[in-house]
Amino acid sequence: MELGKIGIWGGGMGMSTADTAKFAQRAEGWGYSAIWIPEAVGRDPLSMIPYLAGQTEKMIYATGIANIYARDPMLMKSTWKTISELAPKRFILGLGVSHSHLVSNQRGHEYGKPLSTMRNYLEAMDKALYMDVEPEFDAPIVIGALRDKMLKLSATQAQGAHPYNVTPEHTKHARELMGPDALLCPEHMVLHETDPTKARDIARKNLKVYIGLPNYQNSLKQFGFTDADFLDGGSDALVDALVCWGEPDKIAAHMQEHLDAGANHVCIQAYRNDGGFGADETLLQELARLLS
Repeated sequence: MELGKIGIWGGGMGMSTADTAKFAQRAEGWGYSAIWIPEAVGRDPLSMIPYLAGQTEKMIYATGIANIYARDPMLMKSTWKTISELAPKRFILGLGVSHSHLVSNQRGHEYGKPLSTMRNYLEAMDKALYMDVEPEFDAPIVIGALRDKMLKLSATQAQGAHPYNVTPEHTKHARELMGPDALLCPEHMVLHETDPTKARDIARKNLKVYIGLPNYQNSLKQFGFTDADFLDGGSDALVDALVCWGEPDKIAAHMQEHLDAGANHVCIQAYRNDGGFGADETLLQELARLLS
């Protein structure tokens, strides 16, 4: 698998699947090697990936992440094997425990302890029956990991980690914990806006859905943030740490910090500076040029 150093997180959000394929074709031309597709309350990313792979030449597609509460381990194993066959060396299965409100309120499941739930799920996947033709290449599995024990699990029971809402300091810490061989693919939000007030206003609107969630708060507190940083939409320091705003060269330099800290691949989520839904394609093009 030829996973380059930059990918796009959330590629296709707000687009039809057909338009997502056209976006992927453009992104492939700009030089991105992967598109990370989230799963929450929209389309099924695992159903989209074989179609998207057929519309592009070499783009890798990853789930960022697929919710383990949405599929039992046997179904997840068969889906993983099937897409590994249909899109050889162009698929990464990202798995995560999601969030309690999505699991309990939206899906009606009991939300278990994240670490033991993920460990048990991976073990059950490994043991699940799969009585069919094996793919030539099993796609890598990465875990949506933030805290130390989940990061270590990502390196021992999977092929790596896909941390979300993290800083280069987290990336450095994760690499030290996981060792040199595990995949490390952090996500980072970016915004082409030079006015601090406007940039932080847009950033806070996009962070609103995340800022109160305990898993992100607990992760960020490891790196010096306190309860006060999560009040009123987030302190300036917190917002600036999670959403890199400014000119493209400044943003590219910050993405390079993740790579220098040990990331194999950075998943760039490019917000539009008009506050609209979808990716800033102009910024993505420029970042691909700067990071090539």
